Amino acid sequence: MTITRLSTAFLCALTLGAPAYAQSAIDNPECVAPANPGGGFDLTCRVAQTGLQPHVSEPVQVTFMPGGIGAVAFNQFNTNRTDDGSAIVAFSTGSLLNIILGKYGAFDETDVRWLATAGADFGAVVVRADSEFETLSDVMDALSTNPGDVVVGAGGSVGSQDWMKGALLMREAGGTPMQMRYVAFDGGGDAIASLLGGSIEVYTGDVGEMVPYLDSGDMRILATLSPERLDAPFDEIPTAKELGYDVEWTIMRGFYTGKDVSDADYQKWVDAFDAAYATDAFATVQAERGLLPLNMSGDELTSSINTTMDELRTIATEAGLIQ
Repeated sequence: MTITRLSTAFLCALTLGAPAYAQSAIDNPECVAPANPGGGFDLTCRVAQTGLQPHVSEPVQVTFMPGGIGAVAFNQFNTNRTDDGSAIVAFSTGSLLNIILGKYGAFDETDVRWLATAGADFGAVVVRADSEFETLSDVMDALSTNPGDVVVGAGGSVGSQDWMKGALLMREAGGTPMQMRYVAFDGGGDAIASLLGGSIEVYTGDVGEMVPYLDSGDMRILATLSPERLDAPFDEIPTAKELGYDVEWTIMRGFYTGKDVSDADYQKWVDAFDAAYATDAFATVQAERGLLPLNMSGDELTSSINTTMDELRTIATEAGLIQ
């Protein structure tokens, strides 16, 4: 089951939209990182701060609003700042999961305006170099016939992004997420150590975190969970989709605004991002921040998120995480 269905804009900078270096007149532009300094939300706002610099009339200021892994900010922009056209808020795919699991309170994805992406990482199916699983098909066959014999592990508990990747594989193999034998770790580093130590057999991690390990020869990436093959150094790795398994996982990073922001103010931000996407400089900013290209804004992003939310709710319901 496909988690996101993205257009070809996914893989390269957009060529349409505002011309490069056109400036949007935004008064006191602000990017709210809904956490303490450091970490993914801070990183996301820094992409906006640096990448949008030539395309907005004033520098983007980064502020911090920690609490509830994004819940405090989500509630703030649904109460006191619903029409603040100068501010954008960082989110991730993890934020979408928190909405589904009710961790953001009564508000849902329809209560904000999804604006633009900063970039993305993609899921990966990883095994030890000497694993009996030579291909993704070997893993899928085992999950289909004896799911309890396949020990899957990752850096996140049940309901987390990494767990969701395994749940999608399990469902594509004809089973249910509840049948998956899953071991949760505190982070990707611990999961990788356990994979190398033999405690788990399959690691459902992220492509980006595998870069330091590609030359060691200790692990093999059987497939990426991207819609199309990625650029080097991952260009020789097939996608699950091309191998016949309709599984994708995009770790999206991006921004939203309050739901009452005017169309004019919203469009200023969209124009700024579209102008940035059309430049090599923005791609450089993404790479420096460890992100792969994922450039969507406005209606395209909103449509993609709506599809993602429907799929995530289905999986969460099947797994008993929500009713």
